[in-house]
Amino acid sequence: MKIYLVGGSVRDELLGLPIKDHDYVVVGSTPEEMTRLGYRPVGKDFPVFLHPQNHEQYALARTERKISRGYKGFEVYAAPEVTLQEDLARRDLTVNAIAKDQDGNIVDPFNGVSDLKIGMLRHVSPAFSEDPVRVLRTARFAARFGFRIAPETLSLMNEMVRNGEVDALVPERVWQELARGLMESKPSRMFYALRECGALARILPEVDVLFGVPQPLQHHPEIDTGLHSMMVVDHAALKNYSLPVRFAALTHDLGKGATPPHEWPQHTGHETRSVQLVKDLSDRIRTPNAERDLALLTARYHGDVHRAAELRPDTIADMLQSVDAYRKPDRFEEFMQACECDFHGRPGYAERPYPQSERLRSAFIAARSVDAGAIAAELSSTISDPSLLSPAINSRIRETRTAAIKARLL
Repeated sequence: MKIYLVGGSVRDELLGLPIKDHDYVVVGSTPEEMTRLGYRPVGKDFPVFLHPQNHEQYALARTERKISRGYKGFEVYAAPEVTLQEDLARRDLTVNAIAKDQDGNIVDPFNGVSDLKIGMLRHVSPAFSEDPVRVLRTARFAARFGFRIAPETLSLMNEMVRNGEVDALVPERVWQELARGLMESKPSRMFYALRECGALARILPEVDVLFGVPQPLQHHPEIDTGLHSMMVVDHAALKNYSLPVRFAALTHDLGKGATPPHEWPQHTGHETRSVQLVKDLSDRIRTPNAERDLALLTARYHGDVHRAAELRPDTIADMLQSVDAYRKPDRFEEFMQACECDFHGRPGYAERPYPQSERLRSAFIAARSVDAGAIAAELSSTISDPSLLSPAINSRIRETRTAAIKARLL
């Protein structure tokens, strides 16, 4: 039995990056032997075991054979005679097909070390095209490392789009890879890579259609809506904002892709269209509630935030209520961050002041200081009719919050 460190941990070590997890391949063993040595089996689709002390993953060397469409359409064969090279050959990219033995020697049958040095993402074998998740993973690695995709690999990715293999992606995997890509330091690279191979139009058509859609030059020096969305999401990454903020940054302008061309470049009413498109996209890829809800709020209200200096105190009070700021102040802060990214995500705007956000934060502090419970208690003692009490409470709270906002801002 021989044990090798493999995959991302070897790659990241060679790149001098922090190592998050260690994965091992075991050659020449059987499930029975692993169990006898104290390893705990956890794999459902193929033999994977947890180390008895450190609980790191150890997988038996295996081969895979494509038997049906999709990323689960594989027949797995694990046996003592499967070699390390055979196991590495089933991996997606050469930079992920490097191993290290227990003496520290590098095993690199597919020249992954060389590709690391030149910053190239290159497929290991034509079997790359059998798993549609690899299109997403390769684009994500482009975002993580800033590497180029080899022309021959890009050609394979294009073919996977043309032959419909990419259409077999399941929503959970799309979201999983999208979320990981959004959390990289330069998320736009992922979307540019997906667009280059044609996959963005199949996976996120609402985003793909934004490219080539013009915007008013007086507000958007970059003009192109798709380019703007990429700059917004990259600014969110630059500020190290959360995943919900980054997803909201990506999707805030989806409605502009549905604007009739004769209405370009003004996009009147695009916020309403954006809300529906965010709902449709989120349902399709099963976006978690936190990311979906913040994206919906940002899509609907970012224009109002940009006009904060023009809004009346009662309008601001109503917007704060609509975004549920009083019950969810942390989400309100993320909402403000997403709107700030929309403003800063354009050429020459990254360091410009954005007083709108401070104005609304100040208004929120003033409105939140209103004691809604005290108002409810006071009115409850004077209004006995339940049908009249609730509207009266809501009206008084709104009036008091509006007055507090007016006093703070004027």
